[in-house]
Amino acid sequence: MSLTQRIEQEYLAAYKAKQEIVLLTLRAVKTACKLKQVDLKRPLEDADVLAVLQKEAKQRQESIELFTAANRADLADKEAAELAVLKTFLPEAMSEEALRAVVDETIARLGVASVQDMSKVMQAIMAEHKGKVDGKALSALVKARLQP
Repeated sequence: MSLTQRIEQEYLAAYKAKQEIVLLTLRAVKTACKLKQVDLKRPLEDADVLAVLQKEAKQRQESIELFTAANRADLADKEAAELAVLKTFLPEAMSEEALRAVVDETIARLGVASVQDMSKVMQAIMAEHKGKVDGKALSALVKARLQP
């Protein structure tokens, strides 16, 4: 079953069960997918839908941080609930230990020794582990490993 079909199926189930948060979140995802499909002028593949889901999840995470900083716990809780719905469709993120191992292996494989070559390591890891790695965490880890 494709990711688009799974989202549609979950949307219908949420509609029938009157799960408002799930319904609103999946409606937003479906709209974002439709906009992406119009932009690309072709049907979306699972990788495209995954990119939309990651973008939506990142937006929710940033909103949570902003609402928490502004002492708006009610809005932060709503965004957290939406983020939880989105995470059910995202692949499981790589653990910190696994990420460290991948970074060390990639640095050794590419023979990189300085921070100037950080982009090579980042590109290689992001290409191999698309969707499973947080770019911000990866960047910090690679930078820490390459600094003398």
